[in-house]
Amino acid sequence: MTHYKSDLLRLLDERGYIHQMTDAEGLDALAAKQVVPGYIGFDATAPSLHVGSLVQIMMLRRLQQTGHKPVVLMGGGTTRIGDPTGRDESRKMLSDETIAANIASIRTIFEPFLTFGDGSTDAVMVDNQDWLGKLGYIELLQEVGTHFTINRMLTFDSVKLRLEREQPMTFLEFNYMILQGYDFRYLSKERGVRLQMGGSDQWGNIVNGMELGRRMDGAELYGLTTPLLTTAAGAKMGKTAAGAVWLNSGQLPHFDYWQYWRNCDDRDVGKFLKLFTDLPMDEIARLEALEGAEINEAKKILANEATALCRGAEAAKTAADTAAQTFEKGQIGGDLPHVAAPADGITIVDALRELGFATSNKEARRKLDEGAVKVEGVVVRDPQHRIQPAGADVPVSLGAKKHGLVTR
Repeated sequence: MTHYKSDLLRLLDERGYIHQMTDAEGLDALAAKQVVPGYIGFDATAPSLHVGSLVQIMMLRRLQQTGHKPVVLMGGGTTRIGDPTGRDESRKMLSDETIAANIASIRTIFEPFLTFGDGSTDAVMVDNQDWLGKLGYIELLQEVGTHFTINRMLTFDSVKLRLEREQPMTFLEFNYMILQGYDFRYLSKERGVRLQMGGSDQWGNIVNGMELGRRMDGAELYGLTTPLLTTAAGAKMGKTAAGAVWLNSGQLPHFDYWQYWRNCDDRDVGKFLKLFTDLPMDEIARLEALEGAEINEAKKILANEATALCRGAEAAKTAADTAAQTFEKGQIGGDLPHVAAPADGITIVDALRELGFATSNKEARRKLDEGAVKVEGVVVRDPQHRIQPAGADVPVSLGAKKHGLVTR
């Protein structure tokens, strides 16, 4: 572990947020002597962000916890174009009204994590449509376009991968990196922002913005990216076979959110406690050392802490109580039906039949089609969905009253 002078980099380092930095020494020195305004950009393509964005939200929280200023940048302007990074196809266009409604909804997600206000370390939310929407095309070409070469833009992964796969990339999307770079330059000039953070896939875009700020204004800017976060089983964070794990309670009930954390892989408990809770490091060390059945207690603590942060303490308590009544009491009394999955897992159709929730494959498929089946608290409709218990037993529910477990 590197020895940093600033509370900011010490905290980010010990909790596992740092992948790459453009100038670690320079940023460390700056953060040790003054308030550093730092930003992360979020697109407004849906009314909610999902768990895949939670590392970035927690990074802004860590920024504020160590005495710095978080700037939440909503991409009201760039959402109209679509970030081509990691995508094989163009994003569908959204209306201005939909984008505005999405931003208003997403703001409610940030409020439990950050303190917003007018103070020097209070968080602010800004929308890049406010400045990108006013840019004239000729002005943009003259002022910004001269600092970008096509040769360099073609080397960026977001462009290169799309071209290698022979997937079409529109000129609109090709402009995305210019506009994202301009955002960093604008925020540094107008709001004194010195740091941009993001996922590891944003490294090229962040460096672009830093270079633009240096060329246009002589600004000294910094970039920091987080590791690409996957579960121990290799799945991308925020996605399950049943769909996205949304942060907004309107998109995903509290209980389902709690269950997502409760059912994580044993191997992920320590990492998730560091990234997604405020528990002290010595307590996390104790919890991640637990083994066997005791690791389930650590998972409940993770679920309670992560849910309380995002949804509030009351939501976490209610979800934990519901889980205890639904699963644990049944288990202790031997009341819950269970089926053992073979090494390669079991299909949801077979599980429903063997648990006694359906008398035939046809009935099981009908229940799935009706949206009456939940796996780990999340609705599953795909009859090919496979359940492979890794750490804890996997809860399966039919409606509100039938509950069972798929065990190893």
